[in-house]
Amino acid sequence: MEYKLKDTISKDAFRYGYLVKKIAPFLKPHLGRIVLNLILAIPLGLLDGVVAFALKPYMDCVINGKSWVIFGFTIEQNVLATAIPFAIVTFAIVQGLLKYTNNYLTDWTGNKISNSLKIELFRKLTSLDPKFYDINSSGIVLTRFFTDPETASKNIINTLKTFIMTSFGIVGLVGVLLYNSWKLALIGVGIMAIAITPVTLIRKKIKKVSNATMVVGGDMTTTFNETFAGNKIMNAYNLQELQNNKFEQKIHEQFNLTISLTKRVGWMSPIMYFICSIGIALVMFYGNHLIISGQMTAGSFASFVTSLLLLYKPVKDLGRTLTDLQSTFVALGRVFELFDLIPHIKNKENAVKMTKLNSSIEFEHVNFEYEKDTPILKDFSLSVKKGETIALVGNSGGGKSTTVNLLPRFYDIKDGSIKFDGIDIRDLEIVSLRDNISFVFQDNFLFSGSIKENILMGKPDATDDEISIVIKMAHLDEFIDTLENGIDTYVGERGTSLSGGQRQRVAIARAMIKNAPIVILDEATSALDNESEAIVQKALDNLMQNKTVFVIAHRLSTINNADRIAVINEGELVELGTHDELMNIPDGNYKHLYDMQFKNQEITV
Repeated sequence: MEYKLKDTISKDAFRYGYLVKKIAPFLKPHLGRIVLNLILAIPLGLLDGVVAFALKPYMDCVINGKSWVIFGFTIEQNVLATAIPFAIVTFAIVQGLLKYTNNYLTDWTGNKISNSLKIELFRKLTSLDPKFYDINSSGIVLTRFFTDPETASKNIINTLKTFIMTSFGIVGLVGVLLYNSWKLALIGVGIMAIAITPVTLIRKKIKKVSNATMVVGGDMTTTFNETFAGNKIMNAYNLQELQNNKFEQKIHEQFNLTISLTKRVGWMSPIMYFICSIGIALVMFYGNHLIISGQMTAGSFASFVTSLLLLYKPVKDLGRTLTDLQSTFVALGRVFELFDLIPHIKNKENAVKMTKLNSSIEFEHVNFEYEKDTPILKDFSLSVKKGETIALVGNSGGGKSTTVNLLPRFYDIKDGSIKFDGIDIRDLEIVSLRDNISFVFQDNFLFSGSIKENILMGKPDATDDEISIVIKMAHLDEFIDTLENGIDTYVGERGTSLSGGQRQRVAIARAMIKNAPIVILDEATSALDNESEAIVQKALDNLMQNKTVFVIAHRLSTINNADRIAVINEGELVELGTHDELMNIPDGNYKHLYDMQFKNQEITV
């Protein structure tokens, strides 16, 4: 299945049976409360009809001093005069208790389902490989992972409850209408049916606006994320007005979408009122004839008109509930489209567990592309022995970072193979493969938490002694000792409270404590000043001891200790050898790169 989320439209938004089947496992643990909640909605709906029904005996019997005969039973006027007011109060109390219980169960089950969906969706989020994040904007991903589950899970129970309540409310009130006069009921219900017909006409518009709103919402989130993460660039290039305009444009788009739906939906209510008023006028006109001719009592007519007026609200609510239910299914469709995403990088059946690197790593005729027909690596072959340090140099965008990103299977290659000890990495367990590789990037990501917590991500069960050792080896101790809370200092989101060099050393300590046999250093010192680089380089030297190391370098100091240098240009391995060997190649790529980039660094040193 493709990773690209296209305009947040789900092809399954109207496959109701499919969506109910998909949501069922999340409903099942709370089925008892859900069923009880839906059962309680039945009497809640019917109770509106009780008040309207009570008007007939009250007017015909209590006011006119007659007994009431119902289903063969006779109830005296004085009993009715006392019972009806008390019954109405009792029904109000019962209705209040039922509503409280009903609302509590609705919120409880809705939040439980929402939490379950979010947990499982987050598991899905963490299971997807980097390609998913490469091709989707952060705004769309965040919106679809957080907004849709909330809409779908909380609304589904509330909408079903409201649907049952309004349906039985309609049934109860229609029953009262039929009991009082089936002739008037045909007129009233017929007109009411005509009045709600427009609701069925906006179904497609709701879907269109809902999806368009999701797109705009995702764009707004993306703009916010870019403003937050890129605030320095924004300030450096005075882009505040540009970002303000982008965000304001999305706000206006969202407003226009909302108003377009309001314009198309808003006219329904006046039309419904107009049609219903015609129905009430016809009922009153014909009702007068029935009363005068003795076919209907005044109490029956009052009960009928009250029921008809009360019927308008649940009928209108039913139309809105059906609209809400459709919106819920649209959100559910988007949620389960995410659940249906299958990670591209996954274990083969009977995958081999990797314990260590014994002999070598082989790239054999590797071809790779991020996008179809746009090759990044072309027939790339390279053999690296255990314990060897190899530096990857070359032009920017030539494929150096791609090469090392293929080692832990962040991506799968198109052709060829990458082998650890003769075993294709696609045949290895992904977790065990990545357990054997440590990464130090140019801009290392630190998670919100303490320095200690970030270090322990390399080895959660590390002892205090192990932590102390890596702190010294990573040269962290010299600045940790200056902090009030030491290693327990909170570093904040992305580690922004630390300097670049300090973040690098925390990342190096994290890699050290993992003690993986393979180390990948991707531009690990290129963003640092000379003083910070010197300290970080000492830490890196300690990290690289007795390891198989891949170094991507823009600085001479980073490749000084490399056993061999691989020159990668336009996705191809063009030269391979030691510094001296490569410098002896006339007009060689490395010699040219050295003269242009590294020679001045050597002079400076």
